[in-house]
Amino acid sequence: MLLTYQELERIAKAEFSEIVKETRFIGGRSAQPNKLRVIFIDESFLDVWLSDENDYSYHWEQRAQRGLIHRWDNAPDHPEIESFPDHFHDGEERNVMGSNLDTDSIGAFREVLGFIKNKLKAQNP
Repeated sequence: MLLTYQELERIAKAEFSEIVKETRFIGGRSAQPNKLRVIFIDESFLDVWLSDENDYSYHWEQRAQRGLIHRWDNAPDHPEIESFPDHFHDGEERNVMGSNLDTDSIGAFREVLGFIKNKLKAQNP
């Protein structure tokens, strides 16, 4: 993986500090964690998983706060979606739609954090 979770952590803390409470690396070794977890001011969190094969998952877990999940991923499990294998779970697992998420990991990460920032602002104006 050319992009590191440490680079994404830097972006989250520098560019989205108004919504990011803390970050953690999950699994793996300290120099090569398996995931980045971004914890937000409302205690919901985003798990970011990227692979060397360009597989990805950006999972915003907010079931404890609002009973919702939002996840962008490219697991090949929804061939009926026009943007297959890229898709978006909007609010719940079974509500699946196409995804136009940036193909660049940094761009995608910023898009996801922007989406979360807008949702959090709307919930807490």
